[in-house]
This record gives sequence, C-alpha cells and structure tokens, in this order.
Amino acid sequence: MDELLTFLKTVRPDIDFTTATNLVSGNILKSIDIITITSAIESIYGVEISLDDLKPENYDSLDQIKALIEKLKAE
Repeated sequence: MDELLTFLKTVRPDIDFTTATNLVSGNILKSIDIITITSAIESIYGVEISLDDLKPENYDSLDQIKALIEKLKAE
C-alpha cells in the first residue's frame, strides 16, 4: 500500500495523508481529486469501484481508502 500513499502525495502534496481524517467531510479533497484517486486505485490494484462504493466515508482517510481497496480485492 506504499504505492497508494506515494500516488496520493503526487495528487495532493499539500495534504498529510498519514494523519488527515476528514479528507472529504472537511472539503480537503475536491471532486477531481476523488476521480483521479478512484481511477488510480482501479488501475494500480486491478479492482472496479462501483457507484455504491463512491461514498465520502470510503475516501475520508488513508485507512478508509485502504479498507475500500482490501474489500474490493477480496470480492
């Protein structure tokens, strides 16, 4: 998952993804950021993120993004 953190830092180098816990609910990530992150997750991990998974709570922190990836990989 280190590649995820590396990618996230390239998308938004101004954010400390290791400590931020309100990325969506705090309006830190913008819509384009979420689209970019979603596309990268699908490409890097070979998963498909459905509309049902595009929920703010799945993107609010690094841990939640990792949990989404793990859930999708297990399906």
